Amino acid sequence: MALLKYGGARLGLFVVLTIVIQLFAVLIDAPVPLVMSALLALLVAFPLSMLVFKGMRVEANRSVGAWNAQRKARKEWVKRELDAR
Repeated sequence: MALLKYGGARLGLFVVLTIVIQLFAVLIDAPVPLVMSALLALLVAFPLSMLVFKGMRVEANRSVGAWNAQRKARKEWVKRELDAR
């Protein structure tokens, strides 16, 4: 769940930045294609999200780490059960 929240927050930041860049382009009367605005927003959103959503990122990393530990434990259990046969 933490991973979904973090991903959603990053996606939301990307969309908001794209809209802001497009609005700024309209305000200064410089037409910018949507694709260019999206690319610029992507370049800005990646490092910005690492700073802004640091707590969410750490929580998502812990969540993935816990899931990975459970997966490894299950694999070991299956391996032990198969070796016992």
